[in-house]
Amino acid sequence: MKTVKIEKFGGPEVLQIQNIEINRPKSNEVLIKNLSIGINFIDTYNRTGLYPVPLPSGIGLEACGIIEEVGDDVRLFKVGDRVSRASAPIGAYSEKQIVPENKLVLVPNEVSNEIASCITLKGITAEYLLHRAYPLKKGDKILYHAAAGGLGQILCAWANSMGAKVIGTVGSKEKEEIAKKNGCHHVINYSETNFVEEVEKIVGKNGIDVVYDGVGLTTFEGSIEVLKIRGMMVAFGNASGYVDTIDVKKHINAKGLFFTRPSIAHYTIEREELEESAKKVFEAVLSGKFKIEISKKYSLDEVRQAHKDLEGRLLTGPAVIIP
Repeated sequence: MKTVKIEKFGGPEVLQIQNIEINRPKSNEVLIKNLSIGINFIDTYNRTGLYPVPLPSGIGLEACGIIEEVGDDVRLFKVGDRVSRASAPIGAYSEKQIVPENKLVLVPNEVSNEIASCITLKGITAEYLLHRAYPLKKGDKILYHAAAGGLGQILCAWANSMGAKVIGTVGSKEKEEIAKKNGCHHVINYSETNFVEEVEKIVGKNGIDVVYDGVGLTTFEGSIEVLKIRGMMVAFGNASGYVDTIDVKKHINAKGLFFTRPSIAHYTIEREELEESAKKVFEAVLSGKFKIEISKKYSLDEVRQAHKDLEGRLLTGPAVIIP
């Protein structure tokens, strides 16, 4: 089968297409034929070594496919089931993959392969950010960075449906319209204006209840600045660089802030958590709380270009690889 491997950390050029033999599934494992593969920023972190993985390694955490074979003692699924996943083992950029059954969820018939491969990781991330990391309430004022991205489009629309006042930041004129279309009441282009000043014009000084910041280094200080007394800073990513130092006196004490650095792994540890979160995500997309438009489709052979486009902020929404 065809798969993507990395043997060293680096830029998109380290992504290698290889043809390999695949083993049979062991106990509690299933063999999946991938039908659509999700592309996520965390994939670039694994590729560069920001989130290091043992080398050589596959890459990719999210995909939708059909179970072709089951190992001994598999109880949750059967051959022919359509499933998706959004966690380790890494290696979703492949035609087939062996995955432990407890990492998978059934995909409803009404959800397409491509949509499922876009919303399992991003959707579950949006679910835990909105419902558990910070339980969003009607009337809450939120700031979300990179609102036109794949996750941003889901989270901002979902937050809007929950009655929040949604302020999003973007990096270009084109992305302003995308963010407005996907749930943002106000959109700030931080390439042209100071987002702190613009946020204060909208909600006043110290007026934000929660900041969802997946950008990291370049937005962190401003995100802290716009939060209200006892506000919540949810730092869940670092697209612009890792924030490796938190000054408790400066960043936390001044306003008695709450700070969390969550990941999907923290919120899907238990099988019940994964199933319940995925159920909420599929229900939300089917009920129209958020909509998914695939911005671009790639083949496995185009994986380097996919990563260049992702890191270059050229994608205007979720993208997939069709193996």
